[in-house]
Amino acid sequence: MPTTEELQTIVAANNWTAVLPELLLGVLALALLMADAFWPRHRRVILRATMAAQGAVLAYAVVLFLRADPGVVHVYFAGSLVQTQATELMRIFFLASSLLVSHLGWVYLQNRSLPRTEFFHIVLVVTASLMLLVQAGNFVLFFVALETLTIGLFILVAFCRSSRFSLEAALKMLITGAFSSGLLLFGIVLLYGLAGNPLLPGTAEDPLNFAQLGAFLGATGAAGEVNAAQPLALIGAVLILVGVGFKIGAVPFQIWIPDVYQGAPTPVTALLAVASKAGGFFVLHVLLAGPLAPMWDTLFPALAVITALTLLFGNIAPLGQHNVKRLMGLSGVAHAGVLLLGLLAAHTVDWAFAAVLFYLCVYAIASFAVFEVMAHLSPEEDSDQDLTHYTGLMRRHPLLGGVLVIGVGSLAGIPPLAGFIAKALIFVAAFQAGLYALLVVALLGVVVSIYYYFGWMRAAVLREPLEEDPGDGRWYPQPVIAPVAKFVMVLLAVVTVVLGIYQAGLTEVVGLR
Repeated sequence: MPTTEELQTIVAANNWTAVLPELLLGVLALALLMADAFWPRHRRVILRATMAAQGAVLAYAVVLFLRADPGVVHVYFAGSLVQTQATELMRIFFLASSLLVSHLGWVYLQNRSLPRTEFFHIVLVVTASLMLLVQAGNFVLFFVALETLTIGLFILVAFCRSSRFSLEAALKMLITGAFSSGLLLFGIVLLYGLAGNPLLPGTAEDPLNFAQLGAFLGATGAAGEVNAAQPLALIGAVLILVGVGFKIGAVPFQIWIPDVYQGAPTPVTALLAVASKAGGFFVLHVLLAGPLAPMWDTLFPALAVITALTLLFGNIAPLGQHNVKRLMGLSGVAHAGVLLLGLLAAHTVDWAFAAVLFYLCVYAIASFAVFEVMAHLSPEEDSDQDLTHYTGLMRRHPLLGGVLVIGVGSLAGIPPLAGFIAKALIFVAAFQAGLYALLVVALLGVVVSIYYYFGWMRAAVLREPLEEDPGDGRWYPQPVIAPVAKFVMVLLAVVTVVLGIYQAGLTEVVGLR
């Protein structure tokens, strides 16, 4: 049992102002439900106020980031919470993503008889979970935040209760998510059990703390060998990586992605594709650079194979795909392969992780631009979005067509758009790290990806629009676009173009100075 002095030390480390943005999101989520219960006639005003409050929290997070000192690590709550400049950047990333997802939700729910307040409430909870996840300093906060995030995503995926596609997607995500969480928890238990064995010297006082667990695994055990070489440690590390692999959609753990991306509402698909993926890659880097660092030489061959398979599958599988939501999901697997390549390079190249953060920001901007167009063109059955629905989009609606071309072009890595620079930075880091074989696979993947990305762009630009409704759902009337939506789409498109030409602002923010 801890002594009184130890408890006082723990309490003194509880700096609640350090998690003020997350607390504000929690209060805002509860206030949203209360306001909807007692002020139901003014839901539009309530939701607008919610998005304004999200913007205020985002502004506060930006101020915190500007105050953060590079290279300084702050530890709170007895090691449970670790804050660095990178975690502050990710908090801004998730808040901005939440604001854009809320805007997509506003567009998506306008003509649908679905609960609105509950949607925004869950988005706020999921955002707070993501922000806590990237700051986790031990496996307790890590697992609690991850499961809170996962449960919230289950609900959002199944939000269209009248759609069998949405319910089927939620069921598949529930099964695979529960399976991956079980493997992840089992791996954590194995590492904790190994570190908690009193027969092993060098046992940490708190083996759940990432820093102490990494020190323990790198120490020499009673048998004269490094603790990281113990069979239980290796099995535990593999199970943890498998659990995280499910979350980021790396091969062979990507089986759930196409069906879930198709069946989920478009704003939720955007949340999965951007924020959830970014959180998974950040915590994967934290694990590989922290507690699992002593096992790097053992884990690297498996990670390299997974990266190669992810790059190959993610670029080959979308070739015959006509449903654009499935195409975004499968191409997202290819982007996961590029990000994995960056994480592998980060082990030896000091600036490679900053390139990964830059890639995540660019990928988010381009993806949200594409999802904005998809939200405005989505039919009543949101899962049925075919390439033929975008036929002649540039002529039918120049704004939507232009934003789509810029967003898809950036995802494809076409110069001079931002996606080209982001991929180039990852590839340069991989070259400097000596990952030549993986770099060749990644370059081949980029070449192959041009086919399915250009197929989408060709349908929108080169093909003639349908003059009349053929009766199969391919023809759409002119969508009504609110001024705010026009501003958001233009802003995302302009930022994508500007970052392709001039990157100094964002590269300085993520550490690529």
